[in-house]
Amino acid sequence: MAAVFLVTLYEYSPTFYISVISLCFVVTAAMVLGWFGFDVPVILRSTDETESNLPTPEKKMVQVTNPFALELGSGPSSVSEGVAVRPRCLEPCVLSCFWGCGVNALQGALQSHQNGPRLSIPRLFEEALQFQYHHCQTFQVDGDDMQERHTQMPAELGVQDFGLLPRERYPLVVVLTLAEPDAREAYNIVSSVSVIHVPDKSYGLSTRTLFQYLLTTQGNMYELKPLFMSGEGAGPSTGALDPNQRAPPQATPQATAAPIDGEPSPAAVHDNDEDDVDEEEEEEEWCEGKGRDCVVCQNGAINRVLLPCRHACVCDVCVSRFQHCPICRAFVMESFALAQEPAATQTH
Repeated sequence: MAAVFLVTLYEYSPTFYISVISLCFVVTAAMVLGWFGFDVPVILRSTDETESNLPTPEKKMVQVTNPFALELGSGPSSVSEGVAVRPRCLEPCVLSCFWGCGVNALQGALQSHQNGPRLSIPRLFEEALQFQYHHCQTFQVDGDDMQERHTQMPAELGVQDFGLLPRERYPLVVVLTLAEPDAREAYNIVSSVSVIHVPDKSYGLSTRTLFQYLLTTQGNMYELKPLFMSGEGAGPSTGALDPNQRAPPQATPQATAAPIDGEPSPAAVHDNDEDDVDEEEEEEEWCEGKGRDCVVCQNGAINRVLLPCRHACVCDVCVSRFQHCPICRAFVMESFALAQEPAATQTH
């Protein structure tokens, strides 16, 4: 019957016959590739298609304590008026602000940390930069001090902007180092480097952190990246870093936005003090990846981050049931847990 239909179709219109055969071939090939785990367009998938039960590879993580965190302060900021930053450290530290730091000089300094002396004090960092910056300003910060520090270039330098893109200098590079020698021996992370954009006449983009790096005593350099949390009112995680940061031993760590030392992260201001407490507790739970339900089963707590898209949206049970992220449909290469201890088995 099928043969008779194809012969009749060919006699009616050879062009239409070839088009039908080609479409059937493409659909069949897409279905076969989808069954074998290859990524195919969603429009070619069957709505009843089930994901593979192959487990998602687990990315090996190590527990490290990050003594540094840096937030951008409030108020207007510009190259001429300066910028406010708020360090949040577990130990007394030194805040060094390098204005107009050379791009190549910073990259060279980061490489020298891997191959030469560890950049654990401001003097070594200045020497690694080969003094290729316009102005350096330092502040002493206590461990429990969370006050804003305002840094600004002297007006006599006459620097109003850093030119058009691509630039040869970063507007501001902020370095946090431990102030006490005993603390440097106690922590694996010895310094934090943040590259910050500050608006000027040539480029008026608002103040923001472009890159953040952690330098370790072993000479490693990790770039911090945000996690994307799912849920009502949640967006890309920004702000302070969890002091118990989990990072892969030889790869880029994924940074969460949990507050330092278990303190609640900033919440909206309400007239009622009790509402403030509830809001802060909810925000703290969300930043730590707790208190939010898995987007798949709506039962288990979110505890898994999918890579490379960095969406934190599923629990420990559901992560093994998907090859594609439920949020963006990106192919999942690896995953890691937000909590150090495996979460208890959820009931679905």
